[in-house]
Amino acid sequence: MAATVEISAREAEVLALVGEHFSNAEIGARLFISVRTVESHVSSLLRKLEVPDRRALAQRASDQPRADRSHPAPVLPTPLTSFVGRERERAELTELITKHRQVTAVGPGGVGKTRLALSVAAQIAGEFSDGVWFVDLVPITSADISVVAGTVALALGLGEQPGRAMDDTVPAALADRRALLVLDNCEHVRDGVAPFIERLLATCPGVTVLATSRARLMVPFERVYAVPPMSLTGEGASDAVELFMDRAAAGGWPPNHALRDEVAAFCARLDGVALAIELAAARWTTLGLDGLEAGLSDQLRMLAGGPRTEDRHRSVRAALDWSHALLEPDDRVLLRRVSVFMKSFTVAAAAQVAACERSVAADGLARLAEQSLLVVTASPSGTAYRALETIRQYGMERLTEAGELDDIRSRHLSWCLAAAAELAVVGTDWRPRFDAVADDFRAAMAWAGDRPQQRADAARFARQLAQLCFTRNLIGESQMRYEQAAALADDPATAASMLRNAASAAGCQMRGDDMHRLRRAAADAALRSGDRACAARDLATAAADAYRFASKFVRPLPPQEAAALITEAQQLAGDDPAAQAAVALAETGRALTDALTGLHSPDDAVPPTIERAERAVELAHRTGDPLAESAALDTLAGAHSLAGDTFAAADITRRRMALLESTTNTPAGTHELIDALGEAAEADLGAGDLRGARRWARQLADHPLLAEVGHRATSWLLVTDALAGNVDEVLTHSVRFLDAWQRAGNPAKSVLGPAVAGVAMIHDLRGDHDAWSEWDAALHRLGTPPAHTHGYGAVFDALAMLHRGQITEALQRLAAEPGEVWRWVTWIWLHWYVALGAEAAVLAGVSDAGARLAEAKTIVAGNPVAGAIVERAEALHAGDRQRLLATAASFDAAGCRYQSARTEVLAGGDHAARGAAALADLGLAPMAPLVS
Repeated sequence: MAATVEISAREAEVLALVGEHFSNAEIGARLFISVRTVESHVSSLLRKLEVPDRRALAQRASDQPRADRSHPAPVLPTPLTSFVGRERERAELTELITKHRQVTAVGPGGVGKTRLALSVAAQIAGEFSDGVWFVDLVPITSADISVVAGTVALALGLGEQPGRAMDDTVPAALADRRALLVLDNCEHVRDGVAPFIERLLATCPGVTVLATSRARLMVPFERVYAVPPMSLTGEGASDAVELFMDRAAAGGWPPNHALRDEVAAFCARLDGVALAIELAAARWTTLGLDGLEAGLSDQLRMLAGGPRTEDRHRSVRAALDWSHALLEPDDRVLLRRVSVFMKSFTVAAAAQVAACERSVAADGLARLAEQSLLVVTASPSGTAYRALETIRQYGMERLTEAGELDDIRSRHLSWCLAAAAELAVVGTDWRPRFDAVADDFRAAMAWAGDRPQQRADAARFARQLAQLCFTRNLIGESQMRYEQAAALADDPATAASMLRNAASAAGCQMRGDDMHRLRRAAADAALRSGDRACAARDLATAAADAYRFASKFVRPLPPQEAAALITEAQQLAGDDPAAQAAVALAETGRALTDALTGLHSPDDAVPPTIERAERAVELAHRTGDPLAESAALDTLAGAHSLAGDTFAAADITRRRMALLESTTNTPAGTHELIDALGEAAEADLGAGDLRGARRWARQLADHPLLAEVGHRATSWLLVTDALAGNVDEVLTHSVRFLDAWQRAGNPAKSVLGPAVAGVAMIHDLRGDHDAWSEWDAALHRLGTPPAHTHGYGAVFDALAMLHRGQITEALQRLAAEPGEVWRWVTWIWLHWYVALGAEAAVLAGVSDAGARLAEAKTIVAGNPVAGAIVERAEALHAGDRQRLLATAASFDAAGCRYQSARTEVLAGGDHAARGAAALADLGLAPMAPLVS
C-alpha cells in the first residue's frame, strides 16, 4: 500500500473481511452496517488502492499485516458469567464434533447445554475458516421449516429473497463454507429443525451443526451427546461446588471454604443441575446455607409425590418453585402475568397486561429483578425487563394453574393491538421498535387465531400485522398474515380485500403461481359477497398478470385457461367501470402476447393492439385508480415497442412513473412501482437517455424490498453503466450482483442476461480475460434465448469486437436485419443494433455502407447516443474529421464517456492519443487497430 493512501478504520475492517472472502451481506451483518454502506467502502477501497476488481482487493488484503487470528471471530453471545469446570464434557463433545457433522447435546432444561455448547464452539472456532454462528430458536412458535430457516437466516445476516424460500436461501449461502452452526433450544421445533438440518448437510459439505435440545431430533445422521449434570465427583472440589462458590461470591459475600462439603451435599440435592445451583447461589447472601436447605427441602418434598413427578423439568422446577415460594403474593401474581411477554417489556406494558397501577408494577418488577427472576436492560428509550425462557415457561404454567391464562392472554392481545396501531406511523426508530415486539405479536396472533371468542380481534390484528411485516420487508410473512386475515374475516368482502393484498405480496416475491392462486381466491370471495364486479376485476387481473408477469410463474398459465378467465370476467363485469377496465387490460395483454409469440410480421398485429391498449388506458383513467392506469400504460408501452416506436414507449413509461410518484407502501403499489422502475430504465436506454435510465435504475437498486436480492436490484444499473462506459460503477455493482446471485443459488432467469452480458463486455474491454471468462460462464448458465442472440447479446458482443478492431466479426454478429428479428430488437436494443451495424459497415468498407447509413439515420433519429454513432459513421465514411470530432461533444452531453473516448481514437493523430488516455482513465484497454 502506498504511504500516501489513507484508509479509515471502518475501511480497514471491510478490507480485512473482503480478504477473508466474506460477501457484502456477511460483512454488513458482522459490522452492523447496511449492504449499501459496504458497497461504498468497497468502491472507495478499489479506488484508493488502485486495484481493478474485488479479487485483486482480496489479494491486497491478504498482503497486509493481519490480526493474530486467521479466522473470523465466532458470532457467539458473550456470557455474563464465567464458565466453570466441565473439562471432561468439553473434551468429549469436541471429539464428537470433529468426527461427526451433526451432534445434538441432549439434556433436561437447566442442565447447562447452552453454556457447554458455547464454550466448545468458542474453543474450536479456529477449525472453521468461515466462522461459527449461534442461533437461538427460543422465540420461534412454529415448527415450520421455513420459520426455522428464517431464524437461521437472520442470525447469518441474510434476509428474504423474493421468489426464494428461506430453507433454500440458507443452504445456498453456506454451500461453499466451512462453518459451525450452533442451533440452540431445538426441542419445541424439532419437526422443522430436523428436515432443515438434513437439507443443510446434504448441500453444504463444509458445514457442521451442533444442536441443543431437551429431546433427540430423531434423525438417522444425528450423533447424540447426553449432557450430564454438573459433576459431583470430588465432593467439595467438584464442578458443582465450584459453580456454586463462584456464583455466590459474585453476590459480595463469598462462602466459607470450610462449608464446601456441605455445599456439595446441597448441590447433590439439586441433582447437579446448573441452573438450579446458580439460582440457589444467588440467594446465598440473604438466606445462608441453612435457609437454602430449608426452603429447597420443602419444595422437593412437594414435587416428590405430586402430579408432575414425571415432568422432565422437575430439577429446574424445584429451584424455581423454591424461588417462587420466597416471593410476596403480589410478586407471584406479577411474575406469572408478565410471563406472557416473549421478549423485553416496559413497566407500562407490564402494568397494562398485569392489570395493576404503574407504580405497583415498577416496584414489583424491581423486586423480581433483584431476585434474579428478571433481567434488566437499560437503553436510551428506558428500562426494559425480560424473563429468561425457562422462568417464563414456569410463569406460564403458574398462570394456567391460577386460571388466569385466557384473561391475561386477552390483555396481552389488547396491548399488542395498541402497540401495532402505534407502529402504523413509520418514524426514524420504527424498525428497532417493531423488532422489539415482533415475537410478542406473533405469539398473540398464534393464541388468538385459535379461539372463536377472539376472532374479531384476531382478524383485525392479522390485518395490522400483515401491513407491518410488509413495511419491515418481511414479504413472505406479510403474505401469510394477509391470508390469515382473510381466513379469519367474518364477511367475504373483507376476505377478498385481504386476498388481493396477499396476491400482490406474492408478486413482490416473484411468486407468480401464488399470485394467481390468491387472485382466484379473491374472486371467489367477492362472488360469495355478491359483488360480481369485484369478482370480474379479480378474474381479469389474474389473466392480465399472467401476461404481464409471465416470468414470475413456475407453471405458465395455459392460453385456454387465461381465455376462460377473461370470458368469465366479461360475463360478470356488467357496466362497472373498474371491471370493464380490468377486462380491457386482460384482452390487451392477450393480444400483445399473441403478437409477440406469433410467427407472422407485427405489421398486421400492431395497429389493433395499440388501439386496444389505448382503450384500456382510457377506461383505467376513468376509474381514478393510478395503479390500474399504470398497468394499462404498461401494455401500451409494450404495444408501441412492438411497433418499433422507441420514443413513444419511453414517453409512456415516464407517464407511468409520474402516476406512481405518490404510491403508498402497500403490496399492490410496491409491486407496480418495482415493475415500472425496471420498465422505465429499459425504455430510456432504448431512447438513448442514459441519464434518465440511470436515475430509474438507481431507484430500483436502492429499493428496500430488493436489499437482499442484489442481482435483481442492480441488473438495469449494470446495463446502463456498461453502455455508458462507467467502468468503476460496473465493477462496484457487479460485486453485489454476483454475490446475491450466487447466494440465491444462481437462478437461470433470462431477465438477468443483459446485466451479465454488460459486465462481461466491460471486462472484455478492460482486457481482463479471467474476469471475462467468469462472467461469460455465468451468461451461458442463463441460457441463450433469442434476445441474447439477436438483441442485447449482439449489441454487447459488437461493442467489444469493434473495440478489439474485429470489424468483420462485428458486421457478421449484426448481420441479421432488424426486420428479420423484430421480436428481439424492437424494444430497447433496436437503435443500438442499427447504429452499431451502420458503423461496422462503414469500417468494413462494404459497398452498400451509404445505403445502410441512410436507413440507420432514419431509424435512430432522435436518439442522442445512437444518432451520434450514426453521425460519426457518416463522418468516417465521408472522411470528415471535424464532423467526426463534433460527435464527441454529443456523446459527452448524453453521458456516454466510452463512445466519446472512442471518437477521439477514431479521429487519429493527436486526438487518438487523447482518446487512448481517456480510455485508460476509464480503466479500459487500448483500442486495437481496425481489421476489416
